[in-house]
Amino acid sequence: MNKQQLASKIWASANRMRSKIEANDYKDYILGFIFYKFLSDKEVTLLKNDDWTDADLKGLTEKDQETVVYCQRQLGYFISYENLFSTWLKMGKDFGVGNVRDAISAFNRLISGSYKKVFENIFDTLQTGLSKLGDSAGSQTKAINDLIQLIKDIPTDGSQDYDVLGFIYEYLISNFAANAGKKAGEFYTPHEVAILMSEIVANHLKDNDKIEIYDPTSGSGSLLINIGRSVAKHIHDKNNIKYYAQELKENTYNLTRMNLVMRNILPDNILTRNADTLEEDWPYFDDTDPERTYNPLYVDAVVSNPPYSQNWDSANKEFDPRYERFGLAPKGKADYAFLLHDLYHVKPSGIMTIVLPHGVLFRGGEEEKIRTNLIEQNHIDAIIGLPANIFFGTGIPTIIMVLRQKRDNTDVLIVDASKGFIKDGKNNRLRACDIKKITDAVINRTDEPKFSRKVERDEIRRNDYNLNIPRYVDSSDDAESWDIYASMFGGIPNAEIDGLVNYWTAFPSLKGQLFKSDNAPYSSLMAEDVKQTIADNADVKSFVCHFHAAFSDFPSYLYDALIDHMQSVNVAQEENQISQDIFRRLNDFSLIDKYQAYQVLDDHWSKTSTDLEIIQTEGFEATRKVDPNMVIKKKDGKDVEVQEGYVGRVIPFELVQQTLLKKELAELKQEETELESVLIQYPEIIDEMTEEEKEGDYLNDDNTAFVPAKVKAYCKNANIFGYNDELTVKIKRANTLIEKEKKLKKEVKEKTWALHLLTKETIEGLSDANVLMLLDLKWIQPLCRSLAALPLGVINDLVAKTRILAEKYAVTYVDLESQIKESERSLSALIDDLEGSEFDMLGLREFQKLLGANDDGK
Repeated sequence: MNKQQLASKIWASANRMRSKIEANDYKDYILGFIFYKFLSDKEVTLLKNDDWTDADLKGLTEKDQETVVYCQRQLGYFISYENLFSTWLKMGKDFGVGNVRDAISAFNRLISGSYKKVFENIFDTLQTGLSKLGDSAGSQTKAINDLIQLIKDIPTDGSQDYDVLGFIYEYLISNFAANAGKKAGEFYTPHEVAILMSEIVANHLKDNDKIEIYDPTSGSGSLLINIGRSVAKHIHDKNNIKYYAQELKENTYNLTRMNLVMRNILPDNILTRNADTLEEDWPYFDDTDPERTYNPLYVDAVVSNPPYSQNWDSANKEFDPRYERFGLAPKGKADYAFLLHDLYHVKPSGIMTIVLPHGVLFRGGEEEKIRTNLIEQNHIDAIIGLPANIFFGTGIPTIIMVLRQKRDNTDVLIVDASKGFIKDGKNNRLRACDIKKITDAVINRTDEPKFSRKVERDEIRRNDYNLNIPRYVDSSDDAESWDIYASMFGGIPNAEIDGLVNYWTAFPSLKGQLFKSDNAPYSSLMAEDVKQTIADNADVKSFVCHFHAAFSDFPSYLYDALIDHMQSVNVAQEENQISQDIFRRLNDFSLIDKYQAYQVLDDHWSKTSTDLEIIQTEGFEATRKVDPNMVIKKKDGKDVEVQEGYVGRVIPFELVQQTLLKKELAELKQEETELESVLIQYPEIIDEMTEEEKEGDYLNDDNTAFVPAKVKAYCKNANIFGYNDELTVKIKRANTLIEKEKKLKKEVKEKTWALHLLTKETIEGLSDANVLMLLDLKWIQPLCRSLAALPLGVINDLVAKTRILAEKYAVTYVDLESQIKESERSLSALIDDLEGSEFDMLGLREFQKLLGANDDGK
C-alpha cells in the first residue's frame, strides 16, 4: 500500500470508529497515539542499530540507568519495554487503558532536562481525553485497542518513512478539519494555501545557507512544516532550518510539537511556546537564565494564519515596539495586531506572508491609519485575493498579504486569484495550476489583464490608501454585448470576430476561410462544416505539427530523468524541473495555456513521485513486489478487514495484463462478452411475453427477471406433460440461458482468478528490461499523450467560439417577428373552428383582435 492508500484506509476506519465523538476531539486521540508509536519505534530503532536484539529489549527498564541516560541524550526521552507501543500490541487481552496512563506518566517523568520544552506535557491532551473514549475502563480499552490496531502499520523507522508518516499525519488532520466545522480554523490551514505561501517564501530565501522561520499562531504546525519543506528544496542541509512556533490553545500547541518532531527535525531546531502571541511576545530570554540568554527573535520568514477579526486588549500597548511605528489595531479586530507582530520579527532581508480577512484592505479608522503607514513605509509587497469558501469552517473572503522590511520597488502587486479553483465538496480548493500561476505572478511581478497588476504608490494615495482589489484589478467577465443592426438584419459584427484576434494571429489564413465579408462592418459564416474547415486549415495543421515537433524528444528527456536516474533523481525538485522544460517548449505557442499544461503534469506527477519514493526507499526490487489487497467488509454487522487478491506495489496488474498477458486477457474478455450476450437476452424474452404469460411464478414480482428455480421446475413439468406452446418455448429458451449463464460465470470467475495469480507471478518474475518498459508505459507515455492533446483543446475552443458567433445572430428580430405573426395567424385560424356560448365567442373574438386578426376574423 502506498502512502495515499494507507492514509485513506486509516481515515476511513478512524471516521467510522469515532462514532459520536466530535472530529475535533477524536483527532487529538488518534494523532496522539500515532506520535507515541513514532517515539516508541524510534527508540527501538536506535537500540537495534546498537546491536540490541528482541530478547535484549525485554530487559529495557528504568533500572538500567546507563541505557536510560543514553536514550535521553540521543532522543530526549526514555521508554521502558513494558511501555513500548510494540509491547502493547503483544499484550493482547492483558492490555488496558491503565497501561496507557502509566506509560504517559513514565514518559513525562523520564524526559531529559534539556528537551523539556520539546516534550514536556506533550501527551496531556491525550491523557485527559482518554475518559471520553468510553464510559468504563472496558469500553475505553476497546476503543484504544481499535486505535492502536488501526495505526500499527504506519512506518516510522526510515528516512523515507518520515515523509510517509508526515503525509498520513497531515492527511488525517486535513480530513478531521473538514469534519470539524468552525473549530477547523483553530488548527488547520488548507494544504494548498500552505503550499502557495511556502513557494513564495522559499523563492525569497533560496540563496540562504541557514534559515529561521516562525509561525506565531501555529495551529497543527502544518503551515510551518510546508514552508520548511519548500525551503529545503534549495538548501544543502535541511538541518540548517530552525523552527519557531507559538500557539495559544494547549491541545493545538501539542499538535504543533508532535508534527515538528515527527518530521525528524532535530530537537535543537524546534523552539515552541504555549502562550498568547499578542499578550506575551516571544521572550527575549529564558526565564531560568535571563542574563545569559538575552536573544531578540528576528527571523528570515514569518508565516501565519491567525484567527480572523479577534477581540484583543490594546490597552497600554501604544509603546509596544511591535506597534509604535504604525498604530494600534482596534479592540474588536486584531488582524493588524497579528500582522504588525509578524512584521516586527522579520529580519531586514526577510519576508512574511499572512492570511487575513478581505476587510483589512479597506476598513477605516485605526486600520486605515496602520495601512497608510505600511504603504508609506514601503512594507506591503503583494496582496493575493483568494477564492471564497476556501477555508474550513468559514466562507468569508480572505487574502494573503506579503510584506518585507526592505524593498527596492515602491509598487504593490495586486493579484485577483478569486476565480481559479475547483469545487471540492462544500469547499473550494486551489489547483496546482492556480498555485503555480499565483506564485509566478508574485515572484516575477507580472502584469496580466484580469489577474495581476503592479500598482504605484501614487495611485494608492489617490484612492485614499484603500487597497480593495477590484479598484485595481477587474477580474469580472466582460458583459455580453449585442449589435443592434445584426440583431435586426443578421450578419456577424466584424468587431466580435476580431475579438478572437489571438486565433487569427496564430492562423492568418483561417479567418478568410471561415467568414466572408457582407456589408462592412459585418460578415457571414462561409464554412458549412466549421470543425472540418478549421482542422483542414494549413496554418492550423502547421501549428499542430510544430507543437509535436517541439515535444518530439520530450519522452526521451523524461526517460533519462525518471527511469535512467530513478535512484538519484531529487523527487522534491523534479516536478519543477520538468515544468520548466515544458514551459520552454511552449514559448512559441501563445494559444496554449502553460498553466493548463502544468496541471496536466501535476495530475500525472502525484503517481510517479509516489513510485519513485518507494523505489528510492526499498530499491529497484520493489518494482517486482506485490502486496495483499486488504479491503473492509461487513461481517456480523461489524467492519472486518479481509484480503481480496493482490496489488502491485509499483507496477499495476492491469498494465501487466494489457502488455505481457494479452492472450490470456483476450480469452477472459471473450468469456465476459459471451456472458454479457447471455444477460442481454433475458429482457428480450420478457418483452416478447404477453401480459397473461407474465403472471407465472417464473418471473420475479416486478417482472424484470426470471427466477431460476421456478424456470427449471416449469421446464421439468413441460417435459413430463409434453407442453410445446409459445410460452413453453420462451421459458425453455430462458432455462437454456440460465444454465449457460451459470457455466460462463463459473468459467469467468476461474479465469479471472487464474489471470490474477498469473499476473502476480509475472510481476514477481519481471526482467529488468520489462520493468523499465512498464515504468515507461506508466509514468511517461500517459503524460506525453495528455500534453499532445493540448492543441486539440485549442482547436475545439475555437470551433465552439465560432459556432457561438454564428448562432448569436442567426435568427434576426425580423425573423422572430415573422415567426410570431405566423403563429398568431395559425392560432387565430384555430379559434375560428371553435364553438361555444355567445359570451365564449365574444371573448374569443376579442382574443383574436389581440392576436392582430382583421375585423372579419381573418
